[in-house]
Amino acid sequence: MSEISTGEAEERRNFATIVDVRETAETATGMIPGALHIPLGQLGDRIGEIDPGRPVITVCASGNRSARAADDLRVAGLRADTMAGGMSAWTAEGRPVDQS
Repeated sequence: MSEISTGEAEERRNFATIVDVRETAETATGMIPGALHIPLGQLGDRIGEIDPGRPVITVCASGNRSARAADDLRVAGLRADTMAGGMSAWTAEGRPVDQS
């Protein structure tokens, strides 16, 4: 598994696709601006929504589900990393968040 820091994710977010795999209720606390919301349980059915020509950064609340999602995306042939610490770390560091 390839894990990147929140700082690396912020640097890459303009050229990568950020996929937030949290459940809908969890995203009410905010998402990384520009992130695509696909709950982990729907990832297999909705993988076609992800541009295969762009690297992917998966995000969840703390990093566990996003690690599984990144593994699944790599198996499907995409370039995917997971963000260490998830949205808990992102918001704790005061990084930008879009409220839903």
